[in-house]
Amino acid sequence: MKIGFVMDPLEHVNVLADTTFALMLAARARGHELFYIRPEDLAAEGDEAFAHIYPVAVRPDPADKFTLGAPVYATLHTLDCVMMRKDPPFDVAYLYDVALLELAQQKGCLILNSPRGLRDANEKLYALHFKEAIPTTIVTNRAARIKAFMAEQGGRCVLKPLDGHGGSGVLVVEQDDRNLNALIEISTDLERRPVMCQAYIAAAREGDKRIIMLNGKPLGAILRVPLESEHRSNIHVGGRVHQTTLSERDQHICAIVGPRLVQDGLFFVGLDVIGGHLTEVNVTSPTGIQELGRLNGFDAAGEVIAAIEDAHGRHRQ
Repeated sequence: MKIGFVMDPLEHVNVLADTTFALMLAARARGHELFYIRPEDLAAEGDEAFAHIYPVAVRPDPADKFTLGAPVYATLHTLDCVMMRKDPPFDVAYLYDVALLELAQQKGCLILNSPRGLRDANEKLYALHFKEAIPTTIVTNRAARIKAFMAEQGGRCVLKPLDGHGGSGVLVVEQDDRNLNALIEISTDLERRPVMCQAYIAAAREGDKRIIMLNGKPLGAILRVPLESEHRSNIHVGGRVHQTTLSERDQHICAIVGPRLVQDGLFFVGLDVIGGHLTEVNVTSPTGIQELGRLNGFDAAGEVIAAIEDAHGRHRQ
């Protein structure tokens, strides 16, 4: 196959941790042709999506990780598959990129994840479709409602910006904090922007499971444990990664969420689970594939590429 990757600058990639780069290496190992596409190079002419498409060779060497060939300005549907792997935030530019990718999808190119799914699945709000899996949750921009919710939860809750990513802007707030009013004002932009409020889960200190979902089924999970000085367990803010297994409750959550992911064309997804509660559904550029493979001794990235090969075969039928 000819597989394109819409992604952030390759020169900034961490070869030893980046999921997209691991997928590229796995695709190369399985004999596929690789192409690099910068988001800013996406375009359209009539009803066809175009881009400057760079042939790319990748290597697992931090000092010499890639070589780009000369770009060709061509329709995206000359490729068999395009993976949308641009990092969040999901902003206006991202929305436009997804709209252009949808044109290529309509011409027969396999786009993963589905443009419609990416457009519709806000990584915070999408979890609301699975009430039995999530902690007690509200979404509001009203300070009074946030304070009332906090009281209902025993005086503590978690505030999350709806457009945040990588743990950015996530706060654990308590009703006796003298900064509470200011924190709510900052989070809601003086009640102009809604936030997600969730019950605080004490098990967060023990870690946050990242479950990798592949075509609606769990591929595996890693456990991200926060530093003693942090409430966030995201790897880029210092969260330590440990091997873990899926509990019966985790498997139940996957069974609840999986069919909806397939329905919405969300092929490669990261579920965040804390203490048996689904907290987020990461669809734009989920990470963790390298850590999953290393900790469990299998080619996790290769499994993803194999599943893409199967999906492409079904797509062509």
